[in-house]
Amino acid sequence: MATESGPVRQDEAPEGGEGAAQAPRVRGRSARIRRLRRIVIAAVLVLVLPLLTAETALRVNYTGDPRPATGTRGKDALWLGHAWVDGRRTDADVTALAARLADTGIRDLYVHAGPLEHNGTLPRSDYPKARWLITAVHRKLPGVRVQAWLGDEIAPEKPDAMHLEKPGTRAAVVASARQVIAAGFDGVHFDLEPMHSGDRDFLALLDALRPVTPLLSVAAHQIDPLPAFHSFWGTVTGHPKWWSQEYFGQVARRVDQIAVMSYDTMQPLQSLYGGYVAQQTSLALEVTPPGTDLLMGLPFYHENRFGHWAHAETVPAAVRGVRLGLSRTDADRATFGVALYVDFAATEDDWTSYRKDWVRTS
Repeated sequence: MATESGPVRQDEAPEGGEGAAQAPRVRGRSARIRRLRRIVIAAVLVLVLPLLTAETALRVNYTGDPRPATGTRGKDALWLGHAWVDGRRTDADVTALAARLADTGIRDLYVHAGPLEHNGTLPRSDYPKARWLITAVHRKLPGVRVQAWLGDEIAPEKPDAMHLEKPGTRAAVVASARQVIAAGFDGVHFDLEPMHSGDRDFLALLDALRPVTPLLSVAAHQIDPLPAFHSFWGTVTGHPKWWSQEYFGQVARRVDQIAVMSYDTMQPLQSLYGGYVAQQTSLALEVTPPGTDLLMGLPFYHENRFGHWAHAETVPAAVRGVRLGLSRTDADRATFGVALYVDFAATEDDWTSYRKDWVRTS
């Protein structure tokens, strides 16, 4: 719009002209923007404030001093890679392992002998050197037990995976357990992931496994850090990740050992990770029966990715968290230990921290 004397600025438009017509629309857009801004701020507060509250609680959980003698009870464990049973390891390696484990609290070795096929079967060709390893460990480390570590991915989250809802698949897993016991293993350690909280087929499998193996252990998911958090997280991401405390207890009552995978926690700082481990230790202690060994996992590996930060998830932070949780919940519990994941990724600093912070405090 213009006059003979030149263009008219919008704020100089004649009354009732185009500028007047546009003014309500401008005010409307401004109001909508303000409403949108308020909604965004409110949404951020709804999401961030609970997170900040939870993280603050974890930091507080990391404070204080562990009670004396909250160290090894001689029931610790170590996950070992597949190289120990496929022919890559030698007698010299077993000798070095025996020297490494001397005067520690390690009683169980979880040796990777799988993975299981999706139908539950296990090819014998997967562990050709098992008998050699078991004999060598029993000779060089009297009292240390060698368990077959078997695992697979689980449906429904992983459709092309093991379907435990099929009775035939569960029967095949039980047959695989019999198979490795016949090969000389002292027990069977199962790591089936991602196992959703409340899975009744997994409980049925554990019930069927108890009579066929003298020692049954499982790797367990973490427990809800907030009530029903697995349901919320599963809805948002499609991956529930956590177990309810009730379900953790149901699993713990069916096994001889339960080892919490207390790593990959998404915590960005050592203090928050250690506080998280302290919380997990307490939650697990509350529902694990005295007759079941409870082991808390230590991160003997170093990766940087979503869910795991090597600078935060350290062995010293984990051990301090374990000792704090043990001190506050059941300091005198005998059936308790830590589980070291995993041998082939461990550094000398990891082993030094385990010895200094856990073994020597007992």
